[in-house]
Amino acid sequence: MKSLLTLLIAIPLLSQTLHQNIKNNESAKSTNKGVSLIVLGNVQDAGSPQAGCKKECCADLWKHPKQDRKITSLGVIDYDLQKNYLFDISPDFTQQVQLLQEQSATLQKTAPDGIFITHAHIGHYTGLMFLGREAMNSKNTPVYAMPRLKKYFENNGPWSQLVNLHNIAIQEMQNEVPVQLSTHLQVTPIQVPHRDEYSETVGYIIKGPNKKALFIPDIDKWSTWKYNIATLIKSVDYAFLDATFYDAEEVGFRNISEIPHPFVVESMELFKDLSPQDKKKIHFIHFNHTNKLLIPDSKQSKKVLANGFNIARLGDKVDL
Repeated sequence: MKSLLTLLIAIPLLSQTLHQNIKNNESAKSTNKGVSLIVLGNVQDAGSPQAGCKKECCADLWKHPKQDRKITSLGVIDYDLQKNYLFDISPDFTQQVQLLQEQSATLQKTAPDGIFITHAHIGHYTGLMFLGREAMNSKNTPVYAMPRLKKYFENNGPWSQLVNLHNIAIQEMQNEVPVQLSTHLQVTPIQVPHRDEYSETVGYIIKGPNKKALFIPDIDKWSTWKYNIATLIKSVDYAFLDATFYDAEEVGFRNISEIPHPFVVESMELFKDLSPQDKKKIHFIHFNHTNKLLIPDSKQSKKVLANGFNIARLGDKVDL
């Protein structure tokens, strides 16, 4: 009975959490017109608590789940055209799309007007399963994918079934070629180095009528990229950046060469000479279940904020 009750109240509680976060968030200055970006999740692919985890970071969460622990995803809302878009479609899609529709006042819709996927690791694309006939049975929902990812979807089940049944309509993108969604909303994929077993990995520059946001939830190391990340940060208004692990201690027995990411402490050192204005653009996101940045009052969270950076939280909302 307790499990059933938890399930029944989960979506209302999450909705309340989202609205409270928006209310409390100083950067939530959306005017419900133009284009806005909203954080729909900030956790690494496997969620929090993570399956099989017996560590302290998950022990209490098994008994007392936190409704704001959702896998990383961003929503973009075009209020003028009454359209909304999803950036990465996580296993938490069911609740995330509901929240996106609530915030965009498009509750009459079911699927987003477009889904942009960064790469083929489990937390970033497997929410597509909810578009199939076992669930939503959507009709030609546009899914924006790079060439390798497009082929992966077309040639491997169960994703190929979504294509064959026209649940999704794949829109092929090219590296650094803008996708023009409207006269005032443009999305540009930028390829980044990462573990590309099944597809390329990209980040996105999302350009609204007034401001631009950079979204890079996964990258190996900033030093392995052909671009200077600090220079790129200066060219945008918001930067949602990979913060999977806080430091090396967190990785423990795992071989970091198998799961390379920039440690938060490395990123803060790299960005230490940025101006206060540029530091404020940075919103760390995509936290492993072990990452103390998931805990707002942790010493790690306090240090990040004291250094002038931001931490992406569910419901954070900014205008583009």
